[in-house]
Amino acid sequence: MSGNYNMFHVEVLPPRQDAEDLEVRLERFATRYKRVLDAGYCACITDNAMGNMSFQGTEIIEEYDLPVDAVNVMIHLNTFHSKNVLDDILKSCIDRGIKYLLVISGDGNVRFPKLRPADLGIQGVSSVTAVELLQYINREYSGSFHNGVAFNPYEPEEEEHEKMMKKIDAGAEFVITQPIIDSNPIVDKLISEIDIPVMVEAWMSKKLHLLSDCVGYDIPEDTEYDPIESLKNLQINYPSGGVYLAMMNYKRQFNLLSEIGRA
Repeated sequence: MSGNYNMFHVEVLPPRQDAEDLEVRLERFATRYKRVLDAGYCACITDNAMGNMSFQGTEIIEEYDLPVDAVNVMIHLNTFHSKNVLDDILKSCIDRGIKYLLVISGDGNVRFPKLRPADLGIQGVSSVTAVELLQYINREYSGSFHNGVAFNPYEPEEEEHEKMMKKIDAGAEFVITQPIIDSNPIVDKLISEIDIPVMVEAWMSKKLHLLSDCVGYDIPEDTEYDPIESLKNLQINYPSGGVYLAMMNYKRQFNLLSEIGRA
C-alpha cells in the first residue's frame, strides 16, 4: 500500500476450523491470496468473521509459506482474543513483514475469549473496544503498524462520529466503511471532515438481504442487485479513495476488476 489507499482491497476469508474438506479450503485460501497479490491488489484477511471460529491469516501464511508484500497485505484484528493470542498475532505480523491492520471490535460469541481492560494495562473503562485495542498496539508496538478502523454510516450519526474521533485520537491512520451500494451522505460528510484516507466497502454478493442486520432494516430476499454495477458507481462517486471488496466471487467477478480498473 505504501500510503496508496486508492486501490482494490480484496477480502480473503480463512476457512472455519470446523469446515469439511479443510485441506481443500486451505489450499483455496492460499490460491486466492496469491491471486490477489499477483494482480497488484491488497489482500485483506478477516478475523473470525461473523463470529465463526476460523484460522488466523498469519497461521495460514506461515503454514503455507505464502509470500508477503508488506504494503499489499492487511490483517483484520478484533477484541475477541486472549492477551497471549493477541500478542502472538502481532508478533507474527512483524516477523512476516505485515504492516497494515484493520482494528475492530469484532463479532464474538461465548466460545471466544474477550480482551479485558486490565489485559491491556488500561483503566477507566469497563470493556475493550477498537479504541482501547488501538491504544495498546500503538503503545506496545509503536511504529510497527499502520492501523485502520471501521465506520458504520447506519448507526446514529452523532454517536458514530464521536466514536470515530476517539479512534483517530487513538492513532487510526485510515478508515474503511461498512458496505454501501451507492453514494452515501454520511460517508461524504465523514470524508469532508477528517484528514485520513477513507475507503468505501463494496458489497459483491448478489444476496443484498444479507446486509439487513448491518443497515438496521429488512431487505427482501428477492431484491435485485448487481454488485458490479454498484462497484462501478462507487468508483465514479469516490474516485479519490480505495474500495474494499467484501464477499467477492472469485470465479465470476475477479477477472472483471482489471476492466473496471483500480490497482
